[in-house]
Amino acid sequence: MILSRRSTLLGAAGLGAAGLPRFAIAQGDQRRSIDIAVQKISNSNTLEVLREQSNVGERIFFSSIWEGLIGRDWLGELRAVPLLATEWKRLSDSAVELKLRPGVRFHNGDEMTAEDVAFSFGRERMFGDTPATAQGRTIAVKGEGIPTRAGRELPAEVPAVARRSWPALERVEVVDRYTVRFHNASPDVTLEGRLARYGSEIISRRAYVEAPSWFDWARKPVTTGPYMVAEFKPDQSLTLVAHDAYWGGRPPLKRIRFLEVPEVSARINALRSGEVQFACDIPPDQIPGIESDAAYEVQGGTILNHRLTVFDKNFPALRDARVRRAFTHAIDRQAIVDSLWSGRTVVPRGLQWDYYGDMFIADWSVPKYDPAEAKRLLKEAGYKGEPIPYRLLNNYYTNQTPTAQVLVEMWSQVGLNVQIEMKENWTQILERSPGRAVRDWSNSAPFNDPVSSLVAQHGPNGQQQQVGEYSNEELNRLCVEVETSPAPPRRKQVFRRLLEIAEREDPAYTVLHQNATFTAKRKDIRWKAAPAFAMEFRANNWTA
Repeated sequence: MILSRRSTLLGAAGLGAAGLPRFAIAQGDQRRSIDIAVQKISNSNTLEVLREQSNVGERIFFSSIWEGLIGRDWLGELRAVPLLATEWKRLSDSAVELKLRPGVRFHNGDEMTAEDVAFSFGRERMFGDTPATAQGRTIAVKGEGIPTRAGRELPAEVPAVARRSWPALERVEVVDRYTVRFHNASPDVTLEGRLARYGSEIISRRAYVEAPSWFDWARKPVTTGPYMVAEFKPDQSLTLVAHDAYWGGRPPLKRIRFLEVPEVSARINALRSGEVQFACDIPPDQIPGIESDAAYEVQGGTILNHRLTVFDKNFPALRDARVRRAFTHAIDRQAIVDSLWSGRTVVPRGLQWDYYGDMFIADWSVPKYDPAEAKRLLKEAGYKGEPIPYRLLNNYYTNQTPTAQVLVEMWSQVGLNVQIEMKENWTQILERSPGRAVRDWSNSAPFNDPVSSLVAQHGPNGQQQQVGEYSNEELNRLCVEVETSPAPPRRKQVFRRLLEIAEREDPAYTVLHQNATFTAKRKDIRWKAAPAFAMEFRANNWTA
């Protein structure tokens, strides 16, 4: 069956200024420019989705710069919508065909064709020398570059992330200028979902090949989004300008500048002084003070992302699952929600969302807060108070440091000796060293199936296994089954078993709470926050 749907998110392409001289367009451009204060712009100091893979990056990437064949309704329920593809159909349990939207222009003026799509999912840009049979196998992040062509190497994490998203993608067939077929090496019930997840965006083949180096490309990628990169200063600012040839119509803003401002008070002061029009990453306890001035409001709420505590089961004190289980039972999650989030988020039912639909397991729950059980497990495991490091960043997630401090105190109440280690970046967080034990993390649901979250982050090619933190033979086998099995009752049964293993029997992680994000702005700016990290600045979300 062909899933043919017209996108209701974006208007028709604007043609009014097409024939005007360049200088006349610049002189007559009355569109507004805005400045946005954020806690962090990019974790990796690149703008390449296959390396960044961060929540803060989502704010910038997936509504302004990057686009995939299938998109997400950012201002709705985050469901799949046509984007660079207008329709798609299944050819078999391992193949899907898509019709491309004609007339889409890259930022360099080239028209997007099937050749660009095939290149975007090819060896040179995405997979390096990794095999197309990675389902059930781990493509480890080893630290060295992956050769692709003379003088060019992919950072090791790029093919690792690519195989996290597409473990068994074999090839993309070019049928004609506007038709492509994705061929998987094994059956996969989630092919359409994978096309909608981050990491599946389309690039200009010519721009990538002509870039002097991979890093030159990664800091100024040429894509199809409504805005394009004008200037990127890592750790400082990112300036985007309108892509006026955008297929969805002329963007409503002339320029968007993101400014990295780590301190909450500085972001709020910049908003009040008029230096910026938006202040992101606002902690809940600051919302009443901002809204005490009638000129301002704070938008936002829960998003499809859960805060986690993640375990390295290779650390000596954590090899015994009973110690990790003690961690999970020592956490009073509701107390964290009430004290640090003012009740503006919730404790979820494990690593899942209602968004999963029929796959959602309504009677599941996170491990019960039970200090007595935690103490019993530690005693039974023979834990003697050995120090356990806890890695985290200071300025990345809202309430990151306060949450860590509360957790360490809760863990100490049951006898766990956990010591915070502040790190400067995620590379240091994930570094394989004797001190890697417990870390702060999160997990998102890029599409509405457990494969997008539990499997993608904790399964055979999940990040935990790729960096060598975790492995479980039964979990890995069942991950492949949930990816390939078309039978809904069995898939749901398998998903429940995956939760039992990963959250209770042999914990890979424990869920703390559903994440939430809040953005402050002037009330007179007509803009709506999405239920995601992403900030939408297309014509459908800007009328000021």
